[in-house]
Amino acid sequence: MVTSVPGAMAASASTERESEALSQLQVGQRGSSLVLSMHQVLEILQYGDMREVHGLMPWSSNYTFLVSVDHDGRELLAVYKPIQGERPLWDFPHGSLAQREVAAFLVSTTLEWHLVPPTVLREGIYGPGAVQLFIDHDFEEHYFTMRERPPAVIARVVAFDVITNNADRKAGHILRDRAGRIWVVDHGLTFHVQPKLRTVLWDFAGQPLPSDILEDLRRLLEVLHDPNHTLVNQLANLIRPSEIAAFRRRVTQLVQTGHFPSPGSGYCVPFPPV
Repeated sequence: MVTSVPGAMAASASTERESEALSQLQVGQRGSSLVLSMHQVLEILQYGDMREVHGLMPWSSNYTFLVSVDHDGRELLAVYKPIQGERPLWDFPHGSLAQREVAAFLVSTTLEWHLVPPTVLREGIYGPGAVQLFIDHDFEEHYFTMRERPPAVIARVVAFDVITNNADRKAGHILRDRAGRIWVVDHGLTFHVQPKLRTVLWDFAGQPLPSDILEDLRRLLEVLHDPNHTLVNQLANLIRPSEIAAFRRRVTQLVQTGHFPSPGSGYCVPFPPV
């Protein structure tokens, strides 16, 4: 039995520092668009009826479906990753990738960076899995096409990947929506206990962390040391205690060094890179 984890709990805990631009989402609805709050999107994803499967998403290594989710007359497109469609991996526990997708969203929300689209864990047409808001974007655009003029938010993406130990940050996992906002997706290979950082984002290697990122990470560290905090309790339902401890150590190390890490001698770039 998979525990249902509404991401709305973390989103509702956002502080006054959260900007209105980040808390409001422009989403597609049958050829049109509407603006919804983060809470409204999470409610639709969590409790809506998954009525229609439009097909498999291209270039996915696991079964990933584009679906419609309807709730109270509002319909959203979402990306549905059923647990039973996960391909077994030698280094990640089988049946755990969907939970890691949700954990990544909760961390992004707690940081108030809002990099990861709203994501919930719920029952779906093919059983329990992760359901994430579909981001309407240009499929031909990715990090390498943005590299000459990278968005400022990329520095946050780099820090986010370091602390979540992202083993699969491909260029194609960085999306720019139709309004110009940057999103990052595909976080099933995160939160491993062992160092697994594999990314195409090594442009910041060795550089000092921007002061705002450092401040946010310090605030996150306080949260992780509070056993009663909502995020800590939610993570406990999604990943192992040893993985939470390793996550806390990575945040501590990044804060203490104050610099983005440099690639090691091992395998540090995903394949394929896009």
